[in-house]
Amino acid sequence: MIRICVLASGSKGNSVFIESERTSILIDAGLSGKEIRQRLLCIGAHPGQLSALIVTHEHADHVKGVGVLSRQHELPVYITEPTYHAASSMLKQVEHVHFFRDGVSFKVGDLTIRPYASSHDAVDPVNFTVSNGNVKLGLATDLGFASALTRNCLRNCHALILETNHDREMLRLGPYPEPLKQRILSRLGHLSNDQAAELLADLDHLDLRHVFLAHLSEANNLADKAVSAVGGVLKAKSTKTAIHVCSQDRPSTEAYI
Repeated sequence: MIRICVLASGSKGNSVFIESERTSILIDAGLSGKEIRQRLLCIGAHPGQLSALIVTHEHADHVKGVGVLSRQHELPVYITEPTYHAASSMLKQVEHVHFFRDGVSFKVGDLTIRPYASSHDAVDPVNFTVSNGNVKLGLATDLGFASALTRNCLRNCHALILETNHDREMLRLGPYPEPLKQRILSRLGHLSNDQAAELLADLDHLDLRHVFLAHLSEANNLADKAVSAVGGVLKAKSTKTAIHVCSQDRPSTEAYI
């Protein structure tokens, strides 16, 4: 069994807690170390129990708390070498660093983590699948489009953390300057509700139990719009999949697969 909780999701900070029978990890720690600790305590966990911190890319909303948590609790950090160098000013001194490459799986305790290349405006961005050998979780956030590689890696997941960043019309009419709008819409930006629904339509199957809607823009999306887009896909296929809307301000509901 794997326990999943999205501690935070959005442009101000991202972090995902994953726990198996023998292993606990964080994918990203984009809040302060203090805030990550508080959110872990809210779900009955603690930074000291973590086996590793695993990083997707170097943006501050994904690495802000990585260095301090690693130092305070002697946690190993798994990161690609280009991302490590790009994030060095935020990570500062980290003693236990393990480099990985996209496409090459690695183990942390009883979890197998497979990194796969993502499409985002970072030096070496990746997403992950996480498996204990029986069930599989897929992470698909901070990507401008869903490539064939993304779709292949995410097949047969029992849970998905899926980016639903923006509603296209809200973004078009919203307050962002035009260059930022174009960055979000680009192939190095973020998935819209419609793009997420299209990806989910390819991945939906009878054993998909949970979908977490992640990285919702506070300015350019509404939870109801994201749920409607994704829920329409699930309803059409008559699957019994729970939808969880992730928040910037509090941990998500927990899921077990």
